[in-house]
Amino acid sequence: MATSTIPLSPIGAEPPIDRTSSRPPRPPLGASDLLRVVPWADPIADPHGVHPCSRYVELYWLGILGPSTTWLLRRVSYGLEISSDGFDLHLAETARSLGLGDRMGKNSPFRRALARLSTFELARSHGTGGLAVRTRIPPLPLRHLHRLPESLQQSHRGWLAEQRLPEAEQMRRRAARLAAGLAASGLEREEIERRLGGWQFHPAVAFQAAKDAVPPVVTPVD
Repeated sequence: MATSTIPLSPIGAEPPIDRTSSRPPRPPLGASDLLRVVPWADPIADPHGVHPCSRYVELYWLGILGPSTTWLLRRVSYGLEISSDGFDLHLAETARSLGLGDRMGKNSPFRRALARLSTFELARSHGTGGLAVRTRIPPLPLRHLHRLPESLQQSHRGWLAEQRLPEAEQMRRRAARLAAGLAASGLEREEIERRLGGWQFHPAVAFQAAKDAVPPVVTPVD
């Protein structure tokens, strides 16, 4: 199958990922301006993971990965959503689009961002000159949690506690948070309910969340 030099193009089958190394290998640093990217399927971690563009990644992983690596992770995630079997990442073009300049040396900002994906086990080498990247990001390991501000550590403890609740209760709480945010931006109850429905919340959950976020106005009796 033909490939392209633009950032997104499908690829064919690749050799299996090397599982023999005990530490995550660094991404290839060859002379090619293309990097073959494929999804890293992890049947153990994926069911507990979140989307790379989720609020969780922004709140908790961002302070560990840094902004450049977080944006790179999201850009790669977008490519894998379009080409689920993998694609060719144009390195120089991607670096420029992320504001990381043109340099491609080993210590360039873009290469460091790329290497951090492997350092934090969000990516690993694939075959010859390729990179497998997670499409579901696991919860932040506890060994990194202490690096976050105390407010985020406390928030993360609340997030972990919420994950132990029944799925229906988790959905109700997510809807309530979203509805409160929409209400704070000035939306009416009907619009909030419509948006929650568009985000695939159950109609009953959407209705109750909108009702709680925008309580009816009680007209005082003379």
